[in-house]
Parts: sequence; C-alpha cells; structure tokens
Amino acid sequence: MTDEQLLRYSRHILLDALGIDGQTLILATHALIIGAGGLGSPAALYLASGGVGKITLVDDDTVDFTNLQRQILHTQARVGVAKAESGRQALSAINPEIEIVPLQQRLSGEALDALVATADIVLDCTDNFATRHAINRACVHHKKPLVSGAAIRFDGQITVYDLRQDDSPCYHCLFPEGDDVDEVRCAVMGVFAPLTGIIGTMQAAEALKLAAGIGESLTGRLLLLDALEMEWRTVKFKKDAGCAVCGPTPDGQAPGYLPRSDADRESAGAVCRPD
Repeated sequence: MTDEQLLRYSRHILLDALGIDGQTLILATHALIIGAGGLGSPAALYLASGGVGKITLVDDDTVDFTNLQRQILHTQARVGVAKAESGRQALSAINPEIEIVPLQQRLSGEALDALVATADIVLDCTDNFATRHAINRACVHHKKPLVSGAAIRFDGQITVYDLRQDDSPCYHCLFPEGDDVDEVRCAVMGVFAPLTGIIGTMQAAEALKLAAGIGESLTGRLLLLDALEMEWRTVKFKKDAGCAVCGPTPDGQAPGYLPRSDADRESAGAVCRPD
C-alpha cells in the first residue's frame, strides 16, 4: 500500500476489525454493480470512496431529468448521457486511483454469465424480477456472493446470498421464479428519495464487509424497512433443498447453469434492464 493510500484510507485502517489487511483485500476486489440508478448510485459511490480496486458499472439507460430526485451519481448537466458513463465520471472524481469500467448494454445469457465470472462480488441494484433471477442464476453458477437490494414507495429490503457457502440460500429460494408476484417500478409507483440511499448504502456496507472478510453478512436474513414509520423487521430464511436453481440438478449440470439456446434464454427472462 502506498503512502497516499495509507492516508486516503486511514479511517478504515484505524478500525481494528479492518486494518491494513482488510483494506488491502478491498483494494484487490472487483465489484460488479448492475444498475446505476437509485440503489446503484450510493452503492457505487461508497465502494469507490472505500477503495474497491475495480468497479464494473452496468446500465443500458441514459440519465433522465426524473432520475435526479434520487440517482445521486448523476447531475443535471449529464442528462442524456449514458448512466454508465455518467457514473464513471462521478466515481473517477471521487477516487481517480481505482479502475472504473462503464458498460452501456443489456446483459443476457452468456454475456451476463461471463461478466459475473470475472467479479468477486455482485451487487443487484435492478428493479425487476426477470433481471434479478438472471443475475442470481449466474451468481449460483459461479459461486459469487450477491448483495441484493430493492426499494419502492416507502418500502425497502436488503439481503446477501453468499453463494460461496454450500448452505447459503439463493434469490430463488426466497422468491421462486414463476410465483404470482406484483411487478412494480418506481417509474409508475414512486419512491422516497432517501430510501434508495439507505438501501444502496447498506449494499455497499455488506459488499465491503465481504471484500474484507469481516463481520457477519446478511446471509439468511432479509431486512425490511418501512421508511414512513422508520421501522425495521428481520425475516430469517434458509436454503430450499429442492430449489430449482441452487439445489442438485438431475442432469448433472452445475447449479445455477444458464440455458445456452436463445429460446431457452428468452423463456428464462434473462435480460438485464436496470432502471
């Protein structure tokens, strides 16, 4: 670690649980953030300021005027700019020492699978179930820890699926694909601006803990926030032994494997389009 890094990250290094060893691990981490919107904004900002050595930021959208109420990566001057590029500019201004890879594209099938394989930690900052299930399958396939957050109206939630652990549940264990769930988006339902900051910042905290190998993650615990009453609830959950994604597969394929044919990928809904 250089003298400048020792100074920049000195407040981390002063923490007994983290120290130089933990910060060195953070500097060597590659975080994949899918979604540069309300959740991805604070998550990316804190990962960059905290010293994550490489951040890949994926979003196929451009900055819209309505995003500025909550998506703090972006500015009015960058309305119309690709969110991934706008995010790169913001993160580089905070910490020019780290590597920022902006990807303005939709990810599906093999492309998503390949990108997840390169990361150490994946942050799901998206807003729809098809995307979340696609990311989950790729993380299960490659045994990558997944930090998942969601926010709509005044309701937020966050958990971690540490898929390096054999007994860790996956997203499908908690929210089985195909279940009758209400698909709501903040574009039509609204979202309280600070709520995305609270959940996204917590995603960054969980990711930094995973990177440094410190503390206890939220694996097996779903935190639910009612921001209108400012009340938290905790729901504990376990791995589903019969999970179609992370459980044993009868055909010998690796858990979480992605279907390879275009038809299979389409039917699986494996298209990432973060808000």
